[in-house]
Amino acid sequence: MVSGAALAETQLNALFMAQAAYSEDDIRAMTTEFEKANPDVKINLEFVPYEGLHDKTVLSQGAGGGYDVVLYDVIWPAEYAQNSVLVDVSDKITDEMKSGILPGAWTTVSYDGKYYGMPWILDTKYLFYNKEMLKKAGIEKAPTTWAELKADAQKIKDAGIVEYPIAWSWAQAEAAICDYTTLVSAYGGDFIKDGKPAFAEGGALDALDYMVDSYKSGLTNPNSKEFLEEDVRNVFQNGDAAFALNWTYMYNLANDPKESKVGGNVGVVAAPGVEGISEESAVNGSMGLGITSTSEHPDEAWDYIVYMTSQKVQNDYARLSLPIWASSYTDPAVTEGQEELIAAAEKGLAAMYPRPLTPHYQEMSLALQQGIQEALLDMSSPKDALEAAAENSGLE
Repeated sequence: MVSGAALAETQLNALFMAQAAYSEDDIRAMTTEFEKANPDVKINLEFVPYEGLHDKTVLSQGAGGGYDVVLYDVIWPAEYAQNSVLVDVSDKITDEMKSGILPGAWTTVSYDGKYYGMPWILDTKYLFYNKEMLKKAGIEKAPTTWAELKADAQKIKDAGIVEYPIAWSWAQAEAAICDYTTLVSAYGGDFIKDGKPAFAEGGALDALDYMVDSYKSGLTNPNSKEFLEEDVRNVFQNGDAAFALNWTYMYNLANDPKESKVGGNVGVVAAPGVEGISEESAVNGSMGLGITSTSEHPDEAWDYIVYMTSQKVQNDYARLSLPIWASSYTDPAVTEGQEELIAAAEKGLAAMYPRPLTPHYQEMSLALQQGIQEALLDMSSPKDALEAAAENSGLE
């Protein structure tokens, strides 16, 4: 007997994320279906935490290549394009793809007028809330402003319903930048103006002031400064938070009685706005699939990407990540049972605010992560922390 792997003419190595959005089981199931339809191709899957995705991709290039297909964040195309990490696939994008995929999704994979892959995960952070806890506190609807959220959290805390009503992802990692960006968008702030850092003033400073105040007031779980998204999900679905900011994937998991103590009591809305400035707030947390410039099998890699991003596959797996295809949102197979999430997505996805598209993004993000931690720990004021981050951002 000869194994299927031995018969395969082409082996592709694909790098994915073991965190949020599609589960490992989902990605393995999708890939198995692709292999059945393409018996001459074998896909070797590797999963790493989000925090290792960028470095794994870049280091594999220096080692002469190791991956054919990689998952990448919306913040990396500028760097990857300038350093020839990914293949320009502009000539492979069909008219059907251009017209069928939501316009905002294309920002995930484009830089300087060129496309470096296909959008795959269309995502932003939403405000999740425990319906039963709000009802106990006499709160009739989810907050629509960040000030309301703080007031509602205080009511819940004062009523003794839960000690720390809000959970966030504020570990010294990209997760904290996503929460911060959501607030920057709410307050109408800027990261960069005229090529210079602008986050130590205006709405961007207001955003960090809000985070620090929420932390010091005891409304935010103090462990938030160490939490990533999965920690937030676990705290929320254990019944230890009334509010949480997290990605799409949390909705169905936190509502699942097998996974969660609060199943059936999970509400979701677009993240709030700030009165007089914004109605909603959202960070662009989307991700794409691209072909590495060192791949020896770019055609087969492209076939795999086209399959993984196809409307049928996305519709079939729409419980943890919503589709990139516009017409999917009128398909009962996608919307049934998650109408509340779809309603939140209509507002949230339209309000997505980008983290800066700069080749210096990694340096800037690390400086901001450190600044946020220092402000939360009261090692420096929000203003001083952001000014120091600006100096170390690589943009000055």
